[in-house]
Amino acid sequence: MAMGVSTRWNRASRNLRLGLIGLLLVLVGGTIGYVAFGYGVLDAVFQTVITVSTVGFGEVHKFSAGQKVFTIVLILTGVGTAAYTFSMLVEMLVEGYLADEFGRRRMQRQISGMHGHVVVCGWGRVGRAIARSLRTSDAEVVVIDSSPGRIATVDGPSVCGDATDEEVLRAAGIERARVLITALNGDAENLYVALTGRSMRRDLFIVARTASDAAVPKLLQAGADRVVNPQDLGGARMAALAVQPHVAEFLDVVMHDGSLEFRLQEIDVPSGSPLVGQTLRSARVHARTGVLVLAVRHPSQDFRTNPAPEEQVKDGDVLVVIGNTEQVASLRALAHAAKG
Repeated sequence: MAMGVSTRWNRASRNLRLGLIGLLLVLVGGTIGYVAFGYGVLDAVFQTVITVSTVGFGEVHKFSAGQKVFTIVLILTGVGTAAYTFSMLVEMLVEGYLADEFGRRRMQRQISGMHGHVVVCGWGRVGRAIARSLRTSDAEVVVIDSSPGRIATVDGPSVCGDATDEEVLRAAGIERARVLITALNGDAENLYVALTGRSMRRDLFIVARTASDAAVPKLLQAGADRVVNPQDLGGARMAALAVQPHVAEFLDVVMHDGSLEFRLQEIDVPSGSPLVGQTLRSARVHARTGVLVLAVRHPSQDFRTNPAPEEQVKDGDVLVVIGNTEQVASLRALAHAAKG
């Protein structure tokens, strides 16, 4: 329905331009005609305007028979053109309002049906890069930005407003979101968004952008689970490309490019999983699924990298694995299966 309204609005806009051009031609033609009858330019313009507008002030000079015929034609042509132009103006305004209204409601319905999505605050260069990377991982994204111009360029669900406002975060579905990423330009704004998001959802995973190391502890205290400095990450990646270009490019391809079949993924081991209490050997993780377990981590603890086959899987562990889509899906199904 919103698409149909938008199409009608475009048609009305085109017709309005044609009406304005026609009205201009009528005014020019009327002026030239009255000048040909001996009127001065100003008198000719005045006589044309009062004739087309049907104001009815009366003629400037006494009309001859030819002038009366010309005026009749001008009235019929001018009034028709003016009425058409006015109707197109009204239609365009109404259709424009309806297009915005239907588009907004359609966006709200789309967001209200989303669960486990990622809310990205800020549609600058960093926000665009974040959304692009998330979408390559098939994650659903809702973007928040305060600029109507920037929000109009978002290809997907979006909310125009201040991300520090609770109502704006609710409109983005923060109650059902999995992650909140605040990538605004200022540390103060990101801190306030993190604080607001944490006050609304204690279980929400929050990632905050920062431009200075001094802001990191404040953002963590405000509720951010992770704090990222894009400049530091960019510098580290450039250094890695200088000394280990193949390793850096391989990680980029595996994590973001999508041209390789294999992916680095994390698999959580929930309570009641058949993997809990077993070792990697006894669970036959590699034999049954084909994935390679690169690291195991229990929440708030360090990574246990290159785990031995005797590594025991605990309740709440996260497995960092590499494998193709089917292999990762097999391990995820195994980890989330009910104990038999």
